[in-house]
Amino acid sequence: MSYYQKMGQIPPKRHTQFRQEDGSLYHEQLVSSRGFDGIYTILYHINPPTKIKKMLEPISIKTELLKDYPLQPMHLKTSLSERTGGDFLEARIPLLANNECILSICNPSKNTMDYFYKNGEHDEVIYMHDGNGYLYCPQGKLRVKKGDYVVIPRTTVYKMEFDENQVDENGKKVEVRMMITESRAPIETVNRYRNKMGQLLEHSPYCERDIHPPQELVTEKEPKETLIKTKKGNFLHQHVYDFSPLDVVGWDGCLYPYTLSIYDFEPITGRIHQPPPVHQTFQAEGGFVICSFVPRLFDYHPDAIPAPYNHSNIDSDEVLFYAEGDFMSRKGIDRGSFTIHPGGIVHGPHPGTYEASIGKKDTHEYAVMVDTFRPLYLTKQALEYVDANYAYSWLE
Repeated sequence: MSYYQKMGQIPPKRHTQFRQEDGSLYHEQLVSSRGFDGIYTILYHINPPTKIKKMLEPISIKTELLKDYPLQPMHLKTSLSERTGGDFLEARIPLLANNECILSICNPSKNTMDYFYKNGEHDEVIYMHDGNGYLYCPQGKLRVKKGDYVVIPRTTVYKMEFDENQVDENGKKVEVRMMITESRAPIETVNRYRNKMGQLLEHSPYCERDIHPPQELVTEKEPKETLIKTKKGNFLHQHVYDFSPLDVVGWDGCLYPYTLSIYDFEPITGRIHQPPPVHQTFQAEGGFVICSFVPRLFDYHPDAIPAPYNHSNIDSDEVLFYAEGDFMSRKGIDRGSFTIHPGGIVHGPHPGTYEASIGKKDTHEYAVMVDTFRPLYLTKQALEYVDANYAYSWLE
C-alpha cells in the first residue's frame, strides 16, 4: 500500500521534538514493513508503547495439518456452519494452511472484544461475507461493511466491533460471517496495475477512490488497563498495559488498515473466456494471489463458451469461496462453501454446465478465489466440513 494518509496532530518534521501540553514529549513509533525498506507509518502516542505492565501465560494455538490427506478435489460444506465461537478471535477456525498462508472462517457469537489483538507474523485479509461493524486501531476507526475486503498489515493493534441487531432487506436477522486469509508476505495491490510511482493505472479494475482508510481518529487519553494478545509462533502472547493503544494523537504514512469492497471491483471481459488473472485483486509475493469474481458480461464471440474450460493446476492449489449468486460451472455448491482443486488434478465445469453456458449473456455471482503457489493442507478442524462425495461429482 503506497497511498499516503495523515490524521490528527503531527510535527512538521519526523523524528523531531513534539511536546504535550505539560511539556513532556509525545512518543514517536515507526511501524515499518520489510525492515526499514518498505512502506511505513509514524504514530505519536501519549504513553510509551513499550511499557508492559505485566505478562500472562501464553495460549497455545497450534494448528494440526493433515499432510497425508489423499490428493483429490474437495468441497468444504461451511455453508452449514453456525456460530463458530465467541468473539472475533475465539471464533476463527483454520481450514487450510501452508507456510505462506492460513485460510479460516469466523462466525462469532459476540459482537465486541474486551482486549486488542495483534498478528505478529501475518498480514490479514478479512472478507466480510455477512454483517457490518467497525475496526478500531491506533490509526483510527474504520467502517467495515458486507462485501468488504479488510486489509490489515501485520503488527497492527486492533479490535473488531460488530453492529448489534443487524437485519437484511427482508427483516431477517443477519449473523456475522467472515472468511479470513493470513499471509506471511505483505498483502499488496497487483504489480501490473501500478505505474513505477505506485499509482493504480487506468486499466486497473479498481483505483484509489475505492480504497478506504480509517475515517476518524479515536484518542483515549485516560489511564485504562488494556490486554493485547499477540499471535506469534503458534501462541497468543498476552501483555497488559496501563493505557489504551488508542492513545495516538496523530499519524502519517502509507501503512494502515483499509477496506476495498468487492462491489467496487470492475470486471475485465473479452470476446472469449478470460483466464483467472483478470480477476486478480491482491498479491502476496511468492505465496498466493486473491481474485474477485463479480457480476459481469460473458464473452461475446459468436461461438464463445462462457463456462471455464478444463484446466490443470500445475503450480497452484485453487481455493474458491462462494459468496453470492448463481455459480454456473458448479452444482451442489451453497453460499458460503469452499471448493479446493489442488495442483496435480485436472478440474473443470460440472457435467451439463459447459454446454448449458452457451448463449448466456451474463453472470450474477460473487466469489473470492485464493490461488497458492505451494500445496495447501487441510487442518484437523476442517474434517467435519468435508463433502466425501465431491470427488465423484463429475460422474453423470
